[in-house]
Amino acid sequence: MEEREPVLSGVSGGDSQSAQKPLVSIVCPCYNEEAMLPLYFDTMQTVVFSNLTEYDFELLLINDGSKDRTLPILRELAQKDTRVKYISFSRNFGKEAAMYAGLKHAKGEFVCVMDCDLQDPPEMIATMLERLSADECDCVATRRVTRKGEPRIRSAFARAFYRIINRISDTEFVDGARDFRMMRRCVVDAVLELPEYHRFSKGIFMWVGFDTVWLEYENIERAAGETKWSFWKLMRYAIEGIVSFSTAPLQLATAVGSVISVISLLYMIVRVIIAMIWGNPVAGYPSLLAIMLTLGGFVLLALGIIGEYVARTYMQVKQRPIYIQKETNIKK
Repeated sequence: MEEREPVLSGVSGGDSQSAQKPLVSIVCPCYNEEAMLPLYFDTMQTVVFSNLTEYDFELLLINDGSKDRTLPILRELAQKDTRVKYISFSRNFGKEAAMYAGLKHAKGEFVCVMDCDLQDPPEMIATMLERLSADECDCVATRRVTRKGEPRIRSAFARAFYRIINRISDTEFVDGARDFRMMRRCVVDAVLELPEYHRFSKGIFMWVGFDTVWLEYENIERAAGETKWSFWKLMRYAIEGIVSFSTAPLQLATAVGSVISVISLLYMIVRVIIAMIWGNPVAGYPSLLAIMLTLGGFVLLALGIIGEYVARTYMQVKQRPIYIQKETNIKK
């Protein structure tokens, strides 16, 4: 892993004492957030930067191939405040890649990951830093205790996902967990040791371990703009989590295949006995067709499950980069 020199810098023109302040890096993925970015930055200025003067901050904004004015706004914010650093991707690589890029470039002693839609309350950053500074833990994470404002079907599927994955995975997943968390440098370095192409950060954060304290809060709706997570995107993300942190689907395919094989063998024995006793009349085509379709369907399902794992192995061994950087104001 590449070494990172500790950088303790704040706004240009700060006094000499600012060099002694702990640096806090805030990583924020952005995708088509032109409506939210000015509001988010103003809120961070008012709630975080102005109040927590005992810390220096760097704000890492990752443009994940946005198609609106997100990048020009990031350039404007960087010119306005030297604490703003941005990275712009060559295309949309996804939120997971954006978080990885932010963690990779973060230089702070403490690193926070949050969204810029203000569904992650900036007011909680002070509490997070207080808990970490008191040496109570290595990571302060957040979870929603309510899903107010969220479609019921999405909430039901989310709860079902956590129940299922906690049954089939050795890694513990906390229901309602958000990506919004503050970590010590040791935790960030451990996360970066896992350069997986298909990333599921909720699982990675839990898999690396370390002492974690959970803060609870009620769901907050987006302040502006529209959510980028459709139901099907969340469904694919859930499948990603299951495949990344459990081999239970493969074991399930083996178990179901074994059961069907036993049933087929018993059925064959029964048919032989019937033919020996009562003869073998020409009948049973509907039942035979149903059995063949059932077996064929299961074979295709098992191949699909195996294909999910093989595809991820295939993408990993190709060693493609997790993201491609097109533009940044971060100096090497």
